[in-house]
Amino acid sequence: MTMPHSPEDPNPEADLQVQDGVGEPDGFRRLWTPHRMAYIKGENKPTGPAAGEDPFCRIPSLSDEDGLIIARGELVYAVLNLYPYNGGHLMVVPYRHVADYTDLTLPETAELADFTKRAMTAVRAASGAQGFNIGMNQGDVAGAGIAAHLHQHVVPRWGGDTNFMPVVGHTKVLPQLLGETRKLLADEWPVD
Repeated sequence: MTMPHSPEDPNPEADLQVQDGVGEPDGFRRLWTPHRMAYIKGENKPTGPAAGEDPFCRIPSLSDEDGLIIARGELVYAVLNLYPYNGGHLMVVPYRHVADYTDLTLPETAELADFTKRAMTAVRAASGAQGFNIGMNQGDVAGAGIAAHLHQHVVPRWGGDTNFMPVVGHTKVLPQLLGETRKLLADEWPVD
């Protein structure tokens, strides 16, 4: 059954769809995000720990635009998160397929740290981020989505960026497409 729009609705063509006969009507609108189903189902998620089977091994073979790569180093690269917590959420990833931080070489560790600093600088320049959450989830039990390939998250934060949408609606509102965000950050990436 289709419910008519309300006079306050800025888009009268966007009628509400209500499922008839299942549950009790609750009056809430639904913001459907079917694209998230790929993440929920684990599409493109590696099935094992083998090198080359995960997105972080495949991404460097793509163009920067197609892979959402912001910058490439000698041992690591910076890439946007396909499922960001906030706009500008990126990751610093070693090219080498390695799962644990303690398995990085000293040069890999140094470049990972340097790229994290550059990421913060670029995000601040592009969007005025006021703070950051930076970290790694080591292992499946720690929440790593792709535990077999180490990656460090750099999540920009702003005062008041936690609002009702994620808390009540379990929805993130991102004001910019990933391709546009990639270009902004790539343009602001500090070089030596």
